[in-house]
Amino acid sequence: MELVMAARALGAALCMGIGAIGPGIGEGQAVGKALEGMARQPEMAGTLRVNMILGCAITETTGIYSLVVSLLLIFMGVL
Repeated sequence: MELVMAARALGAALCMGIGAIGPGIGEGQAVGKALEGMARQPEMAGTLRVNMILGCAITETTGIYSLVVSLLLIFMGVL
């Protein structure tokens, strides 16, 4: 039983660790490109900001899915 608990904890840690890399890289690139666009064309800053925030929200769902999976790994044995 202890081996199963350890495997679940390791799986949850890997899920969150690897699952956070993609959104982190994606959001970093999105924000960087949006700021670059705002610096080049300040009159488009409002449109770029809205699109950047929407894109970051969609990108963050991958991290939330990995959080849900890791929580399921940890707490499914408790139920």
